[in-house]
Amino acid sequence: MTSQGKFPVSRRGFVAGSSALAAGTLGFPAVLRAQPAAVKVGMIHPVTGFVAYNGQQSRLGGTMAVEDVNKAGGIKSMGGAKLEALLGDSQSKVEVGVSEVEKMNEQGVAAYIGCYQSPVGIAASQAAAKYNTPFLIDVGASDLLVSRGLKNVFRLKPGFGVCVDDGIASLGALNKAAGGVAKTAVIVHESGEFGTGTAKLLAGKLPSIDIQAKELIAHDNPTRNFDNIALRIRSLAPDIVMMSNYGNEYMLLARTLYQQKVNVAGFFSILGGGFNYKFVKEMPDVAQYMMDVNHWFNPRSAQAQALKKRVEDGGALFTFEVYLTYTNVMLLADSLERAGTADKEKLTAALASSTFKAELMPYGPTRFVNGQNQGGRPATMQALKGDIEVIAPAEFASAKAVFPKPKLN
Repeated sequence: MTSQGKFPVSRRGFVAGSSALAAGTLGFPAVLRAQPAAVKVGMIHPVTGFVAYNGQQSRLGGTMAVEDVNKAGGIKSMGGAKLEALLGDSQSKVEVGVSEVEKMNEQGVAAYIGCYQSPVGIAASQAAAKYNTPFLIDVGASDLLVSRGLKNVFRLKPGFGVCVDDGIASLGALNKAAGGVAKTAVIVHESGEFGTGTAKLLAGKLPSIDIQAKELIAHDNPTRNFDNIALRIRSLAPDIVMMSNYGNEYMLLARTLYQQKVNVAGFFSILGGGFNYKFVKEMPDVAQYMMDVNHWFNPRSAQAQALKKRVEDGGALFTFEVYLTYTNVMLLADSLERAGTADKEKLTAALASSTFKAELMPYGPTRFVNGQNQGGRPATMQALKGDIEVIAPAEFASAKAVFPKPKLN
């Protein structure tokens, strides 16, 4: 065998090939030079750890959006520049989320999207602020994310303040229509920033709709057994059980309350992390009649329904993490298009002045004030017959609410 291996090249062939290469290089210099550099987008989500499913769903939505932007021709004002996703795993740990920011900064990232969990998002966006790099919050409920005066942070979705306000109004309207059957509530929440902040807001606002919070019950993440909490709720005998927690704990608590036949007028969660298609498909009897105020897609949007079909045809579920991260990539692409550059200062200005139409979501016009979109609104949903229906606001509703719910036998 020659030193050239199994496929030896003759001198004549080498010269011919070299000439062809030279002609190709010299003949099309404009084409080669015209290829714009890709815009690197850092996506940081917990794809391992106790909320790995949620993080994987966010990553799914983000990568689908990057694919769609690139298939549509990339960022046209930047010569068709493609988006390139840099994928990071926060592992549900604040310090790991920060290290991902630092690593991606060294790789030349233009913007970040993340992080599902509020504590990780707070720390990661603070780290990104050192480099003046835009950070888009796709999922993260704490209003601390946008109340620190950071110019690089943008959240398209509403935080727990707006979700609580809309949730209280929705519950008040349901209860009034039912003759005021609910007088008391127990609030069960995860013990982190997201759950604790939401629970405190709820307890303070429930009296405005003539409902009193009997007790706030916190639990750790993860929690493997809710038997004692269920017994405590039974002894308190509230009319409403309100929940704010991540997916696994949400579903386990709901199943425990169902198994122990805790009868209440309604289960009404605010930002219930487990209220999704996975929950209602796997546990339809448990989920039946439960209500949640949360991020949801616009059921009347043709684009949303088309994306839902694509996700489901691929074997996944159309959870809120998917379309929130998808929509944030599209917001970033729109801002890059208007900025005409990935320059961080100009991109931040384009985001701050955005009037992006969040077609998949039941939102009004985008308008950022101190990084928070004023047009973002949650929906109120109810699990009915193995599906999830929007019951408020009326312009997006797909079904009428059932409240109070029928008692368990």
